[in-house]
Amino acid sequence: MTIATVVSFGVVLLAGVGLITMTYPARARADLMDQAASASRHVATMVDRQRLTGPIPPQDNVHFMQVVDARGDVVAASSTLAGRPPLTRAWPTGGDSRVEDRVCRPDGCLIVVGTRNASTPYGPIVAYGAVRETFLMRSPFLPALLFGSSAALLALMAWGAWYGVGRVLAPVERIRRGLEQISAVDLGRRIEVPATRDEVSELAATVNDTLDRLENAVDRHRRFVSDASHELRTPIAALTVRLEAGLEERTEADWRAALDDAYRLSDIVQDLLLMARLDAGPEVAHERVNLGRLVEAEIARRPCRLPVTTEVQSGVYVRGNRLRLARLFTNLLSNADRYGDSRVLVRVLRSGEWALLDVVDDGPGIPAELRERVFERFTRLDRTRSRDTGGSGLGLPIARDIARAHGGEIKIVEGPDTRVSLRIPLADQAERREGTR
Repeated sequence: MTIATVVSFGVVLLAGVGLITMTYPARARADLMDQAASASRHVATMVDRQRLTGPIPPQDNVHFMQVVDARGDVVAASSTLAGRPPLTRAWPTGGDSRVEDRVCRPDGCLIVVGTRNASTPYGPIVAYGAVRETFLMRSPFLPALLFGSSAALLALMAWGAWYGVGRVLAPVERIRRGLEQISAVDLGRRIEVPATRDEVSELAATVNDTLDRLENAVDRHRRFVSDASHELRTPIAALTVRLEAGLEERTEADWRAALDDAYRLSDIVQDLLLMARLDAGPEVAHERVNLGRLVEAEIARRPCRLPVTTEVQSGVYVRGNRLRLARLFTNLLSNADRYGDSRVLVRVLRSGEWALLDVVDDGPGIPAELRERVFERFTRLDRTRSRDTGGSGLGLPIARDIARAHGGEIKIVEGPDTRVSLRIPLADQAERREGTR
């Protein structure tokens, strides 16, 4: 940044100094010449009809003036040139009435302009006006001053760029060093957020948010691996024992129990694979789905322990993946059928811009403080229930992940019965949102 600043501004300064150095003397000399020419014309007009008596008064701040006749004699002069010889011997030639000259004397150089007047009491004369050249015009001080000032300004700019950019990037360097010290086994450390309230502080805050999400993801992954290993160990061990026993006894009950364990193991593996796909978040094909018909078809296809009553409003369409929405509903229905006492109620209705799906059972219910915890993976609230007859603890987490992938949400609603409620955008709203994206 410092090099780029110095080079870019150095080119601009060099061009500016060169332009000033080349144009200032010519421009200043032209201004002085115009001033002398105006004074000489005025004096030539003054002697047009009468002789001058006494010194010539200053004209437009020009103090060096003379009137010289055709013989080269000074017939009138300003007080500054009284008794002096002619400033110059230059005389207009040809048809010109004006002459220009530059005269240098020990006390400095003068720019002289003469105006001829042929009909005066003195005969043909030339009225001369002269102005002194400025110090900057006759010395190399101006270029040296300009180039020296430019060099000092450029050096100051370079220091300012180095210092300023360093100050700006110092927090970024601290963030980099902080990130260097964070490893996969120690994700609890965080970056210090500067109190500057600028883009760098926002960067540090974003880095900390990213580390929070990364730490949560790693923790979830570790818990997932641990819980999955624990969940798979039980059916695999039971299956192994029953198979070993079946080799000796070969009873139908042993083979059927082994088959049940295999089915349970297969269900857990399928759930794990589905959760892995949901976590990966791949794009799936969405279509317009009649939620009421999907619910009725799944109830008819799946045998339940308890009688299921439905209240389905017609024409409730959502947009999503039919297979995953069916899996979401069967997970909710299986959960209600497993823990209900005598009945299950399923409702599908429209509420504003949302489609609502309620699955209600008359089971023992879930305490208010645990209603969010049931959506954590491998969570079981009933510690006395056998793992062989209970669920894997993945049904509700899978259902919530599918709902969120469709822009919806699942929650457990307070009431005398256990009601798990799904809210998902209607098809029109979902298509409108996809169109705006």
